[in-house]
Amino acid sequence: MTISVRPLREDEHAWVHGVIHDRWGSETVVGHGVVYRPAELPGLVAERDGERVGVLTYVVEGDACEVVTIDAFEEGTGIGTALIGAARALGHPRLWLVTTNDNVRAQRFYEHLGFRLVEVREGALARSRELKPEIPELAEDGTPIRDELEYELRVPDRG
Repeated sequence: MTISVRPLREDEHAWVHGVIHDRWGSETVVGHGVVYRPAELPGLVAERDGERVGVLTYVVEGDACEVVTIDAFEEGTGIGTALIGAARALGHPRLWLVTTNDNVRAQRFYEHLGFRLVEVREGALARSRELKPEIPELAEDGTPIRDELEYELRVPDRG
């Protein structure tokens, strides 16, 4: 039951649209003041036994690769780790992403993989809600969702 990761195929963008809508509440995600449509982005697909079990979308700008979304359909099974590993293997010196203050599980996951917290944007979610009103004020556990946390991983040069 090995997890393999491959590039997102052109014929899978509709599938990504459905995944993002179901898991993120709409077809868009917002981070650091930018509205993204993940179904239109390049991505990586995790598979196990021929079944899609996760997806990561990203944007490359300069020498940096921003992880826009990452979805592992079963947490704690290595899917997210495999997706981040494949994103690292794309070869960009800087891999980075944004999460929110309430997402402690994600914070622990990223730090476990070697990401470092490099910026806290206090109050950023108030601005994000102007772009995407569906973003809830409170997490399921009642934690106020207020701040963006930027994590980065510097990828060593293999040359």
